[in-house]
Amino acid sequence: MLWAFARCWLAAITLGLAIEASAQDKAVSDFPSRGARIIVPFAAGSVLDTQARIIAEGLGQRWAQPVIVENVAGSGGNAGTERFARSSPDGYTLLAAPPGPFTINRLLYKSVGYDADKFVPITLISTVPNVLVVRNDLPIRTLGEYLARASSIPGQMSYASQGAGTTPFLIVKRLEVLTNITMVHVPYRGSALALADVAAGHVDSFFDAIGNVLGLAREGKVRAIAITDTVRSPLLPDVATVSETVPGFRALSWFAIAAPPGTPAPIANRLSADTQALISSPAINKRLVEIGLNPVGGSREETAKFIAEENEIWSKLVESAGLTLD
Repeated sequence: MLWAFARCWLAAITLGLAIEASAQDKAVSDFPSRGARIIVPFAAGSVLDTQARIIAEGLGQRWAQPVIVENVAGSGGNAGTERFARSSPDGYTLLAAPPGPFTINRLLYKSVGYDADKFVPITLISTVPNVLVVRNDLPIRTLGEYLARASSIPGQMSYASQGAGTTPFLIVKRLEVLTNITMVHVPYRGSALALADVAAGHVDSFFDAIGNVLGLAREGKVRAIAITDTVRSPLLPDVATVSETVPGFRALSWFAIAAPPGTPAPIANRLSADTQALISSPAINKRLVEIGLNPVGGSREETAKFIAEENEIWSKLVESAGLTLD
């Protein structure tokens, strides 16, 4: 009797596993069969938001399914990233984010509601240099003058960012360490709001992606004084690099796409192949370049390797500066 019961029990488990596997196989083979979303963990209007919408539009056309962008701002990107991490690992929810949620936030916060190591990297969308802009009524036209002023009035010069832990925040922290200055941090919920306040004269300065500041700089509403790449940009050829004043300084923003923990490899591979194809397509590549981005693409393995290398770089900065946010 016991042996017969055990055989029935094992048969039931085997059948259940087979049914589950069959359902998973069907979900993979049918993918994508419905609409999807890309969570952007910052407010709308930034260069991240723009490229996420470009990718969403391209995927929607490729899949013949609606793909929307959902902006969930707050906590330096943690709020939206937590929502993403809790999403079903079925390929219908993606994260488009800068370094913070992937590498930096876990170094700065004692606890976050997700484990970035478990994210499934899909591809690297782009890299982009940041540009230091200042309010027009500030008597500063070079990075040297900027640092001299900050040094002469410790703790009084202000700088904006999209929140503690974001790339602009860390760029300034790195400058403070290297040049022995101290400034006041003014956090915003998004790049557009921060730039608007620099243009209005409410905050002194802001490091932001070149695509975000380009229009305002060309219109003369803010003054661009330095770029964080090691070479000048053809988009702003008269703007010097930070490294011309602080040798060796380089700080690029980057933007990657990930799927939730547990996403099946076949679906992740499909997502990676489709997004890489979009990024390398002439039409979308051109659109990314026009907003100041360096399109990248790259396989899942290449993306994972890049993120690991960036994590090591930022870990050293956080440790050397003794940074913590809670």
